[in-house]
Amino acid sequence: MNGIQKSLCHSTATLTAWEGLSQDTISNKFILRSLYDIAHKTTIQYATRQDLPKLAYRKLKGKSPGVVFLPGFASNMGGLKAEALEEFCKSLGHSYLRFDYTGCGASEGQMADYNIGTWKKDVLYVLDELVEGPQILVGSSMGGWLMLLAALARPERIAALVGISTAADHFVTAFSTLPIETKKEIEERGTWSFPTRHNEEGSYTLSLDFLKEAENHCVLQSPIPVACPVRLIHGLKDADVPWHVSMQVAERVLSNDVDVILRKHGQHRMSEKDDIKLMVYTIDDLIDKLTTLG
Repeated sequence: MNGIQKSLCHSTATLTAWEGLSQDTISNKFILRSLYDIAHKTTIQYATRQDLPKLAYRKLKGKSPGVVFLPGFASNMGGLKAEALEEFCKSLGHSYLRFDYTGCGASEGQMADYNIGTWKKDVLYVLDELVEGPQILVGSSMGGWLMLLAALARPERIAALVGISTAADHFVTAFSTLPIETKKEIEERGTWSFPTRHNEEGSYTLSLDFLKEAENHCVLQSPIPVACPVRLIHGLKDADVPWHVSMQVAERVLSNDVDVILRKHGQHRMSEKDDIKLMVYTIDDLIDKLTTLG
């Protein structure tokens, strides 16, 4: 697999060795503070867009390259990874922005009324109107899919990509693998409900229109003309999005600077303390590389 370096972080011993490399920048004290300090360092702001719902975001001013966090499906900017990244960027003096997609979190609208295309436009709005200069996009789950779409649409604005449990094409792929009879029933109903451990209801429901619209944004059927550095972190125990999706992304991306990092015990959300430390270290390494090259 040309241009792809694969690392397997599979034990506490491995992480201990990794920590030793990063103590000058990322200390245990910093990580614990990021995880357990619930006080926000930034305040919620609202972007007013003509004829569109207001977009909620939190912004930290700083130097380039900036970092933008893209949440997963039905998630928001208040998660552990998003908050830890803000603390990290503040410690380095780099700009940082996290936001809620239309219909999610503190942004206006109802999530069921929107789709992948809408949320892609949200990301592009953030790049066009809310941040300046080159950005490192950090996409979690569906956010990893959206970061790829944004990189294709705004290549000049993207310094690097970091995918966490990247869910490229996920809804379309998952639906296509269902038995024919099941798909027929879904088409007759007009909705697809599938189990999840990530909400109180125990399931997500998608409309058939959502699925059909998502087909317009699939990226894994052909080469992905992205030239910037790409880092893909995935857990081998991810029960929602198989880790081999990140391998597929790595194979499709045309960049020669692609690393896939697999965590033996990592699950989909990648929100354990050691998961977040790995994410932060990966971004720190990228910033150092980009700053040196710059």
